[in-house]
Formats: sequence, structure tokens, C-alpha cells
Amino acid sequence: MNHLISRKIDQRLAAYQRELIETHYAEVENMYKQIRGWRHDYRNHIQTMKAYAANGDMEAIKVYLDELDTDLNTVDTVIKTGNPMADAILNSKISLARSKKIPVKADVYIPVALKTSELDLCVIIGNLFDNAIEACLALPEDKRLIRIYMDMKQTQLYISFTNFTATKKQKKVNGRFRSTKGEGHGFGLVRMDTIIERLDGYISRNSEDGAFTTEILIPQV
Repeated sequence: MNHLISRKIDQRLAAYQRELIETHYAEVENMYKQIRGWRHDYRNHIQTMKAYAANGDMEAIKVYLDELDTDLNTVDTVIKTGNPMADAILNSKISLARSKKIPVKADVYIPVALKTSELDLCVIIGNLFDNAIEACLALPEDKRLIRIYMDMKQTQLYISFTNFTATKKQKKVNGRFRSTKGEGHGFGLVRMDTIIERLDGYISRNSEDGAFTTEILIPQV
């Protein structure tokens, strides 16, 4: 009986990991598709501005450049942590958040060589971001915000996610904040906690004054 239960859990974990990775790759591909589209239009933009310049219409050039600057900001890969996998995950999620009109403020540095595997990093960051996005969607657009901070604290990787929520203070059930997104997402939180425990890490969740903060420390030696 225990063997059957363990096998079902392993199968569920494998399915969850496949779904998570496929989602991240799809998000990354969507981000780079936008970038490729903008680059494809680059020559047309240049030709348009040349036409304005030939007519001496500097005001039209200024307005056009402002429009291009706004357009580029929607697809710019702004996060360069030093770790390729972290860059892919963070930028894909930031692109997703922006598409849902959720501002993201990020201060992130991660060394290239981490003890933590790329799969574990994918699960942790992906779940943190998905939960923050879901919480922000319940708020008016002018109240939405996600703050991210990641850096090394001596020999440990420090991760902090803060987002505003619709509730003043969330309550814990059996010592754990509950996911509002259904059974599958709740399993994602359990999976993340299991990984952090396996890595001898530390996780803290705090809900105060309409903001939800998750802090994580993961040893890298």
C-alpha cells in the first residue's frame, strides 16, 4: 500500500514538473517572439524616420521615437542576474505580469554557479511569481505591484517576493497559508516547501497590512 501511494506521489510530481517546465518555456518563447517581431520591424521604423527627416519634420521624429521607446519597454529583457536559467524564468514571468498590467520592481543578482539545480530554482521562482500574480489580479490596476529581491547573503541565496493582496491579513490553516487557486496550485506550494527543506533552506511567509511577503534562504556550499 505504501509503495502504491509513493508511486502515485512520484507520478504526480513528475506530471507537475513537466507542466511547470512546459509553461516556463512557453512564456520564454512568447517573450522572444515579441522581441523578434520588434527587430523585424526595425528597418521599417528607420525608413519612416528617414522620411520625416527628409521633410525636416523634427516634431514627428520626436513623437515617433517616444512611441518606439514605449513599445520597446514592453518587450525589453530587463533582468540580467548572471544566471541564465534565472534570467529565463524571471524575464518570462515579468513579461507575463506586464501583459496582465502588473508592475514589477526587481533588484536581482545571482552568480552563474549555484549549488541549487535549475529545476529546483524553476519550481521555487515559478511558484512565487505565479502566486504573486494571482494575488495582484484581485486588485485594481493602480494597486498592483510585485517586488523582488535576490542576492547572496554570505554563502546563502536570498530570495524575497512581496506583493499586495486584496485581504488585509491572510490566515494560516494548519500552520500554512492556503492557496486560493485550487488543488494543483496548493500542491505547487507543498512542492516548493519540500524542495527548500531538502536543500536545508529556510522559508518565511508573512501577511501584514495588505502585503504578502515570502523570504527564502538556500545554502550554496
